[in-house]
Amino acid sequence: MESAFPPEYHEKIFRVFERLQKAKIKGTGIGLAIVKKGVERMEGSAGVESGPPRTGSLFWVELKGAKANL
Repeated sequence: MESAFPPEYHEKIFRVFERLQKAKIKGTGIGLAIVKKGVERMEGSAGVESGPPRTGSLFWVELKGAKANL
C-alpha cells in the first residue's frame, strides 16, 4: 500500500522552503522548518508518519523531560 507521501519526503518537508504540493496549497514552506529548529533547540525532536493515501499524516514533537498526557 502506498503512503500519503513517500518516506523519502519525510525529512525533506522539514527543510526551509520545501513544499510537496506547491500548486494546490498556499504557503511559504517555512512553517515545519521553524517548528523542527525550535524543538531541536530544546533538545527534542520532530517528525512525521504518513499513512495510506487519503488517511492523513501524523506530525509529532518530542521534548526532553516532557511527560505524555494520555
